Amino acid sequence: TMIDIRSGDDYALGHIDGTVNVASGEVLNYIKTEGIAMDAKIIIICYTGQTAGRVTSMLRIAGYTNAFSMKWGMSSWNEFFSGKWTTNVSNMYATQFEDDAVAKGAAGSMPDDLNTGQTTGQAILDARLTAVFAEGFAEAKITNATVFGNLDNYYIVNYWAEADYSHYGHIPAAMQYTPKASMSTTVDLTTLPTDKTIVIYCWTGQTSAFLTAYLRLLGYDAKSLLF
Repeated sequence: TMIDIRSGDDYALGHIDGTVNVASGEVLNYIKTEGIAMDAKIIIICYTGQTAGRVTSMLRIAGYTNAFSMKWGMSSWNEFFSGKWTTNVSNMYATQFEDDAVAKGAAGSMPDDLNTGQTTGQAILDARLTAVFAEGFAEAKITNATVFGNLDNYYIVNYWAEADYSHYGHIPAAMQYTPKASMSTTVDLTTLPTDKTIVIYCWTGQTSAFLTAYLRLLGYDAKSLLF
């Protein structure tokens, strides 16, 4: 099942044969309505792989374990759609990178104000999925201009391997969190603040979109740094 979550106008300009056009906020409802099996292979397609990463993350948390994001989105399918990448690549902020190791915040509590009105784990998850799907990617993304405009406003997560963090440098004040390891309660999850916006960046904005969806489901004010 291939689901293209771009706008209807862009879908009409060109799409992969066999895809269905569904708004990102309606993907889970569509899958349930169509009776698509929990273990069916589902491919989510967007412009760059970033919005698709967010949707795919929530589908996997919902139990659709064979949901995938098409890497780089339609930019990888046809050069006609590559403009979003080519117009957003630059070295504008490269000179501001730092190479010092920044200590993570102290471990604390997780968000505690998620009153869904539900009492079972499954019902609470369903309510959170509904809420985060409904808010859209607009609430979960942030531009480099906004972040660099006031770095002190954010708790910045560098979602790279530690060796890359040390080798390439990082956004000022960014703290290194290891992919597939750090974001559990037994490691570093509780070092994330509950009273400050968390900005996550990876290499391309695709992996950070996955993580941002997970954190927003848990109640953190997390945003993925675009591109």
